[in-house]
Amino acid sequence: MSVVPQGVEVSQMDPHQAALMAADHCILVNRRDQPIGSSAKQECHLMTQITAGKGLHRAFSVFLFNEKGELLLQRRAGVKPTFPHRWTNTCCSHPLHGGPEADEKDQIGVKLAAIRKLDDELGIAQGTIQPKDLVYLTRIHYCALSDGKWGEHEIDHLMFCRVPVSLNLNLNEVSEVKWVSPQGLREEFAIAAKNPTHLTPWFQMIAEQLLFGWWENGELEKVFANGGLGAEMRDRVPQVLSLPGKPDTLIPEATPY
Repeated sequence: MSVVPQGVEVSQMDPHQAALMAADHCILVNRRDQPIGSSAKQECHLMTQITAGKGLHRAFSVFLFNEKGELLLQRRAGVKPTFPHRWTNTCCSHPLHGGPEADEKDQIGVKLAAIRKLDDELGIAQGTIQPKDLVYLTRIHYCALSDGKWGEHEIDHLMFCRVPVSLNLNLNEVSEVKWVSPQGLREEFAIAAKNPTHLTPWFQMIAEQLLFGWWENGELEKVFANGGLGAEMRDRVPQVLSLPGKPDTLIPEATPY
């Protein structure tokens, strides 16, 4: 499969990716994660929309661990319009507007979306992971430029999961996977220090500023035992994250409050 060139139009994309860009409608939100409308996925990810303050949408990130406490990483397929070929957390995508994935009660909407995409991207059959298996943590707010045309601007709902799984990769979404320990992930960051396109920016933000503190020194067991990080972290206004020295990860001023 060929890489989508920078600035490519939706009509020139891989057909699978183009169909998702047009058909999936994301939940537009303000900085407090309150819904304010909806928009096609392709519109949400245009930098012209993002810089105008019109593209902020709800998303989720799942971190799947095995019985050894290792984290499953995926490498995004080369045909992905944003951040192709980069390593990132287990699964990240968007709940869809206008159905059960928009339900905010007990975070059920983002959990249902996560189960759907874990199946779509990694072949984890629906029914393997139940909503109760997804341990909800907190929300973050981040922005990241992919190229001159596409980017990400999301309120990202973070979840841990530890369930035995069988994988069957959708190669239109994921090119490869691997399990890593905390030390193994630090080695990935050493690679990223020399190759800025090795990891996705949101994964770098989450891992460096939050994940290691929740994962190392026995903290992972506490998070699972407690069913999360507590009500304050669960219900807080989304925490803004950015990458030091990277102005393209700052939140556009026009983003609505």
